[in-house]
Amino acid sequence: MKITDIRCHLMQAGPPPHTGWSATGTSALAGSRNWLFVTVHTDAGLVGTGEGSGWPRVVAGAVDDLRHLLIGEDPSQIERLGQKLRVAIMGHGQTGVVGMGALAAIDTALWDLKGQALGTTVADLLGGHTRTRIPYYTHAANVETALAAVARGVRGVKVGGLKDVVERAFAVRAAVGPDIDLMVDLHGPPWLTAADAVAIGRALEPLNLLFLEEPVAPDNLDAWRRVREQVAVPLAGGERLATPAEFRPFIEERLLDVLQPDTGRFGGLTAMRKLAGTAEAHGLLVAPHSGSLGPVAEVAAMHLMAALPNALVLERMDPDWPGRAQVTRSALALDAGHLLLPTGPGLGVQIDEAFVAQHPSQRNTGAAKGGWNDGTDDQFAYLQARRPRSAITHTLPAKKAP
Repeated sequence: MKITDIRCHLMQAGPPPHTGWSATGTSALAGSRNWLFVTVHTDAGLVGTGEGSGWPRVVAGAVDDLRHLLIGEDPSQIERLGQKLRVAIMGHGQTGVVGMGALAAIDTALWDLKGQALGTTVADLLGGHTRTRIPYYTHAANVETALAAVARGVRGVKVGGLKDVVERAFAVRAAVGPDIDLMVDLHGPPWLTAADAVAIGRALEPLNLLFLEEPVAPDNLDAWRRVREQVAVPLAGGERLATPAEFRPFIEERLLDVLQPDTGRFGGLTAMRKLAGTAEAHGLLVAPHSGSLGPVAEVAAMHLMAALPNALVLERMDPDWPGRAQVTRSALALDAGHLLLPTGPGLGVQIDEAFVAQHPSQRNTGAAKGGWNDGTDDQFAYLQARRPRSAITHTLPAKKAP
């Protein structure tokens, strides 16, 4: 079997009804969400499907540029082809999530092809099943959306954003009770200072979080060290990292308890399986990031998690843009806060190319709103100290002065 063509299918996806940040602002997902699907075609008539993120509109150009290197190759040689593509990219420098997003789309499609050719699931190829029911969590903008998720059977919810985040987290915990896992995501913009992240992290300790996500910027290792040393909460992060090497300091210094590689921008299932093995050797867990991704990357993450002994939980937008259900030809089955692993060969999912083509990409960048201190949104600060600082650890609504 030989590769005959590689095609990109880029689309504009609508925003989810709410995210963890909806209560206090607007995330970049509101109007700039793109999904990039890649199909790898063969002379045997089989077609593998993958998905690439890490700025999908730009990743599509990278995939197109790499296409000629794969025509005529044997798609079953996944590791060798991945090495070939990395060597081809290296002349452009460290291309980060764009380069690894292109590799992720192609790598995932190759795994899908191999599963189809052998008549088995990708999870089987990755080592076999440790589970076929994949636990997931979703975002909660407020108490109402958290309770609605729990009513649907979801067993974990995540609160996000910076404004009043401690207060909102306490309110959600009081509403859903102790039997529902609670997470808090503090990612920017703007990123917190180490001192503010420590103060917020300590204030959240009584809630027994499943994890505190991205309390400081991923490029500020000193801030991560300070949070690690001073906050007694499991820490999660890594969605903006592109390679296993970029995770090394976080793993070796135990700065993370939960690794969150993004299925669409981390080089594919090959790289994620390698990272998961390293994490297991260090006693760490894996919870793939999936907040902005489309349905193909989600299913790929499910196959990975089915094969991993150290998989924790999968992120999922639930509910999401209604069009998501029309992107693929089959719907995922859900049961009591779990996604059920597809049983068809390969990934067990195919895109509806006609529907994707009806939603051409319009834009793939946007500026978040509402995360900064009052009156400073137009400064677009990457890092900002919270003010008034006395309010950042309130567990109840602050009383206004008369």
